[in-house]
Amino acid sequence: MPKDGGGPDWNGLLKWSLVHGDGTNPPRALRKWFMEAMQANTIDVVKRMKEITQVMKTPDDVLRSHGVTPENIEDMLDELQEHVESIDMANDLRSIGGLDPLLGYLKNSHAGIRAKAAEVVSKIVQNNPKSQQLVMESNGLEPLLMNFSSDPSTNSRTKALGAISSLIRHNQPGVAAFRLGNDYAALKDALDSDDAILQRKALHLIQYLLHDNRADRNVATELGLPKLMIHLASSDDSGVREAALGGLLELAQDKTFSAGNTLPDQDKLKEVLKSRIEGISTMDAGDLHAAREERQLVDSLWKECYNEPSSLREKGLVVLPGEDAPQQLPPDVAGKMRCRMY
Repeated sequence: MPKDGGGPDWNGLLKWSLVHGDGTNPPRALRKWFMEAMQANTIDVVKRMKEITQVMKTPDDVLRSHGVTPENIEDMLDELQEHVESIDMANDLRSIGGLDPLLGYLKNSHAGIRAKAAEVVSKIVQNNPKSQQLVMESNGLEPLLMNFSSDPSTNSRTKALGAISSLIRHNQPGVAAFRLGNDYAALKDALDSDDAILQRKALHLIQYLLHDNRADRNVATELGLPKLMIHLASSDDSGVREAALGGLLELAQDKTFSAGNTLPDQDKLKEVLKSRIEGISTMDAGDLHAAREERQLVDSLWKECYNEPSSLREKGLVVLPGEDAPQQLPPDVAGKMRCRMY
């Protein structure tokens, strides 16, 4: 039961853990953690991660009986996320028994816990091939894909997508598993959503997947993703606009597309680009500098699709005084494509 003050009964939970634990965590370490739980102190990170792991392994009903709330668990996962920012600590999580219970939290009944667990997974696997492999071996991609495609919480969907992107980037088994799961449909749903953060994350992952993979481009085309990207290129959110323009440029620069099947809605695309050129042309100096990537994307996409410079170049708005010219066509995220589709 909760203490009189309303907080978790950490001492009671300590006693339960000592009775039911597997003996891998020293009682002294557990006692110190529970007595100092939720307080900011100088700590031994490995010891702390072991203690957090012990809590993650504790059944939900036992946690509830000791007054531990979903918010307490989210706070604990916040702390774990800080610890695994170190790549060594991230790789140690499985060895101390913490990876599987963390992945189990992806299936928790509370959306906040599911979202926070996905954030921790994303931190663990980001630019970390070893932890990517460990998460794949623990079947961590499956619940992430489930949450991304069908979680009723938009925040949980967004966090799951972020973790998926980190997990499969430069990870061929992860990319293959994503493709086998036919999760392009979930990406399309994300683009159709009204959440700008979810849209941006989906667009960035689409760019990555389309890079030099004809099968992915076929699927994307069949699902109508280029049309959605054209629509999102006029989004009110600058990040969404840039990501959509980047995806379209990714397609536009491909030299392998067969003649006869062009990028859909050419007239609509030209209309959108003209509108962006008009909007950019009326920006003040501060907004122009903030829109540097968008300016260069619009110009590059116009040149690729219509084989002529955009009017932004004539107005001197592609590269402003004091800016370096781009080293290559922006964005440098996925490579070469052209305004032709399969």
